[in-house]
Amino acid sequence: MATSQEHRTRWHCRRGLLELDLVLGRFMERHYPELDAAQRRRFDRLLELQDNDLWDLVAGRMECPDPEFSDLIDLLQEN
Repeated sequence: MATSQEHRTRWHCRRGLLELDLVLGRFMERHYPELDAAQRRRFDRLLELQDNDLWDLVAGRMECPDPEFSDLIDLLQEN
């Protein structure tokens, strides 16, 4: 059963860009349940980025500005 934190994270995954919405939705289904608490906190911080910046990271058009997000970006790019 999903926690209230997971529900909030799923809500923050709803974005204005359809492509990003789809990638984040698949990520939540495939990878989020396996993340540890620290990775989940980092993912929540990653979701604070503006849609276009986050999409540029996922699409590989922009270098990851912070190495601590690299593992999450790699997982997002698998989707």
